[in-house]
Amino acid sequence: MTVTALKPVSDTPARPDFDEQRLAWLTQSVLANRFLPEPTIDSIFVGDGDYRAIGAEFLGHLVRLGGLLPDDRVLDIGSGIGRIAVPLTQYLTPGAAYWGVDPVAEGIAWCKQHITPVYDNFRFDHIDVAHHIYNPKGAIKGEALRLPFEPESFDFIFMISVATHLPPLEIASYIREAKRLLVPGGRLFITAFVLDDTAQGALPQRDPRLAFKREKDGPAWLVDRTAPLSAVGFDDGFFERIIQRLGLSICLKSLGHWRGQKAAHYQDIFVVEKTG
Repeated sequence: MTVTALKPVSDTPARPDFDEQRLAWLTQSVLANRFLPEPTIDSIFVGDGDYRAIGAEFLGHLVRLGGLLPDDRVLDIGSGIGRIAVPLTQYLTPGAAYWGVDPVAEGIAWCKQHITPVYDNFRFDHIDVAHHIYNPKGAIKGEALRLPFEPESFDFIFMISVATHLPPLEIASYIREAKRLLVPGGRLFITAFVLDDTAQGALPQRDPRLAFKREKDGPAWLVDRTAPLSAVGFDDGFFERIIQRLGLSICLKSLGHWRGQKAAHYQDIFVVEKTG
């Protein structure tokens, strides 16, 4: 089964009225600031690459492409061990609020110990949602996810490298929950692997680690069937259909360079808005 995109989506920044010079200075200061907390290399359980550099890079993406504002109330779904939270301590104002949630208790404990005591508007909660890799004994099924926040509590929600480790049914649940928690006009930032024609092609420049193969006749593509949630891609159009069904609007769809094309970011990015 091939799913096609419902309509073309702009690849221009969602909110282009940011201060590029200040943002460039800020990302460089994050890289150079030796006083910012950073976990030991053996305790980083998610993602590869340089902890500080990836965090600084995503600070830029969240602002440039997502339109994150300094005073926003922010929810980080899949906050891990604070890779994005740490640089956000330098961008969000004291009047803003950040909440990070994650199924890995060790990561939440590290963030509570090293980030919250210095930045008291940064808070973290362990969510005991089941995941075959990160929390196999979790009590909450992903399809029934309901986070402990009141409706319309957040201006901006992001899921970085979360959808790349979820089955199709749970993707819909996470996006539905984000809609419940966003204020009208609030935005959801998602990274994913989208299997369009280019990504499906046998391009020599595509990331060789991501040799996706379709999983039966559904929308999901897997790299390793023995560890199916280690990397999950989806048919082009899969996210658009869920977003449209939930009554949300896509502000931006930007394809990443994992597929072998030039791009400023690795994974594919969606920015979604909850309209009034």
